[in-house]
Amino acid sequence: MTSSLLQERSLAARLRRRIEIEQYYAALGRPCRRHETFGYLERYCLKPLLRLGLKASGLYPRGVANALRLTVREIRFEFSHLPPAFDGFRILHLSDLHIDGVDGLAEVMAERIADLRPNLCVITGDFRFRNEGSCERVYPRVELILSHLLSDHGVYAILGNHDVSEIAFRLEEMGVQWLVNDAIAIRKGGEAIWLAGVDDPYDFRCDDLPAALDAVPPEGFKILLAHTPDLYREAAAAGVHLYLCGHTHGGQIRFPLLGALFHHAQAPRALIMGAWRHGPMYGYTSPGAGCSSLPVRFNCPPEITMIELGKAG
Repeated sequence: MTSSLLQERSLAARLRRRIEIEQYYAALGRPCRRHETFGYLERYCLKPLLRLGLKASGLYPRGVANALRLTVREIRFEFSHLPPAFDGFRILHLSDLHIDGVDGLAEVMAERIADLRPNLCVITGDFRFRNEGSCERVYPRVELILSHLLSDHGVYAILGNHDVSEIAFRLEEMGVQWLVNDAIAIRKGGEAIWLAGVDDPYDFRCDDLPAALDAVPPEGFKILLAHTPDLYREAAAAGVHLYLCGHTHGGQIRFPLLGALFHHAQAPRALIMGAWRHGPMYGYTSPGAGCSSLPVRFNCPPEITMIELGKAG
């Protein structure tokens, strides 16, 4: 069972700030891109050159095939403050689906997820491939994935920097519950953990961590959903126990020895993929299930993650 104050404010009211930002940029005739300089460099220079180089070398088809080799990674985090009823609690973490960017990915994801039985599913943003244009190709693909998902405590999500508020309203009709700078209690065996979520801190910059944690008891066990790892310092200082995020794609194209050349995050490189720790707080940055810019991956498999919570000792 779950309980929260989410029902007191409509989704439209909670998304008001994001909607205002969307309207502002729509009036300018362009998507919300706060990192404008690199955005233009990536779109008009790096992306065409990379596509040209991969096709000229014959590697492009291999990269597209790699993008469909979806892995299921299992990891366990142990906490001394975890309520005993949640020992062994399993959270399916999905991120950066960009589900309309690679044909066939939705079908592969649905097949992988059908074999899993999470207690809770969380999605940390970026449902669509581009950050402009129609979202219509997103909805049937996400619906297919959700139809194969069995989660005891439902599906909770936040929006990413590629997303628009329209996506939240459409997916709410499919049963997805949204965290927009707020939190919800997940209850089990008379005990509770708190799941909080902030809106996009990267392009829209309408995250509000204090508001997200406002209703959470100071002693409560806290899991934070954020699109990027950028808020790691603030989250640790606020007593968050587990920080789940994505956005970086782990670089998506990783070179031998060099690793990822770009990761689009204002965080140390140690935080751009996989498990990490900052002070007492644990974190996991998903390399994502989908692709951004180009539908290819190299040395960085797409991933869905099953996280198990454990009671230390």
